[in-house]
Amino acid sequence: MKILKNTSKNFDKVLDKLLSQRINKLKFNSISVANIIQDVKKNGDKALLRYEKKFNKNYTIIPTENYIKKSITSLDKKVKQAIDLAYSRIYKFHSLQKFKNISYIDKFKNKLEYKYLPIESVAIYVPGSSAAYPSSVLMNAIPAIIAGVKRIIMINPGYKGKQNSAVLYAARKCKIKEIYSIGGPSAIAAAAYGTNKIKKVNKIVGPGNAYVTAAKKEVFGDVGIEGMIAGPSEILIVCDQFSNPEWVASDLIAQAEHDPLVQCILISKNKQFIKKVKLEITKQFKEIPRASIIRKSLIKNGILIYLNSDKKIIETVNKIAPEHLELNVQNYKSIVSKIKNVGSICLGKYAVMAMTDYNIGSNHVLPTNGSAKYSSGISVNEFYKRISYINLSKKGIESLGPSVITLANYEGLVAHAESVKKRIRR
Repeated sequence: MKILKNTSKNFDKVLDKLLSQRINKLKFNSISVANIIQDVKKNGDKALLRYEKKFNKNYTIIPTENYIKKSITSLDKKVKQAIDLAYSRIYKFHSLQKFKNISYIDKFKNKLEYKYLPIESVAIYVPGSSAAYPSSVLMNAIPAIIAGVKRIIMINPGYKGKQNSAVLYAARKCKIKEIYSIGGPSAIAAAAYGTNKIKKVNKIVGPGNAYVTAAKKEVFGDVGIEGMIAGPSEILIVCDQFSNPEWVASDLIAQAEHDPLVQCILISKNKQFIKKVKLEITKQFKEIPRASIIRKSLIKNGILIYLNSDKKIIETVNKIAPEHLELNVQNYKSIVSKIKNVGSICLGKYAVMAMTDYNIGSNHVLPTNGSAKYSSGISVNEFYKRISYINLSKKGIESLGPSVITLANYEGLVAHAESVKKRIRR
């Protein structure tokens, strides 16, 4: 892992370069992604199945009901119970996020309303292939259910033609009727533009690899996507001399096992602690099944940073704008209020990111690649449209109209002014 110190003259430049290098890696595949999308848009199911055979060794787009039932029956009872617990906690927390409609009547008896309506159809992308994420089904579908979305479909790549039984159980727990065994840019294209077998949706949400993220950007405008980048994951951990190096190393490794493009960053004012964590990482990661992915992630994108002041720590965290932040320090209360750019924050030594990925109740689909500077994670709000309703009284237009006429004429929009004039009593 790369080691940086803010005592070096070029610290900020080097950090900026490392962050931008990773972001550039996520952009390289945009051309190939665009070609796949156009192919599916033009050739529909035929192209979709061709890409499934090529990338996922999958020959079936829609799993049969019998296959789904058998797969769910084979799932371990403890896994089902774990999914049930996560479902109930995520549902409870997200239920608190419901919005209230606004109704306002002014002194002229003009009535203004602001109403929240659910989006009609949504596709949730659940990463798959060599890994399975039933937790991502819950994180994406539950807020949509609470918002009142009528049609929720799941697109989830299988592994060698088979979808994961826990993912299927989570989908059925969320009462998802349409399940498609597809993945990658071709799946995004199918959901965005539709095929004979798949009816298009209004919005696509959910995390994915660099190709999926690029595909979502490509189709944006034709369909909606989250107001953030939910790409390969990130974690930043701030530690002090009281932190446990074994725990911290484990947290970094846990994030790194997702994808070779994951970014894991450690910040501390204690040089000795950084050394201890580095040794612990070397000791621990070899024992994890996805060790090769972890190694690539940490070598390519991992950074250990020494900073000599809280002020510099706050500044650096806000610059990086990580998806996940763990403030594994004793004095987190003194700095947390000054951190503005982050997807989620775990406070204290027991608040570990891995817990938030499952059953704490908060959402794990969060902004990446610095998009936490202007956006937030998935919430119920993601699945609403907001519409304004305006009812003007006769007195209202006569009282406010002259001012509108003045502004419209000033802007050179004479027709605007005339349309108001015609409604005002002479």
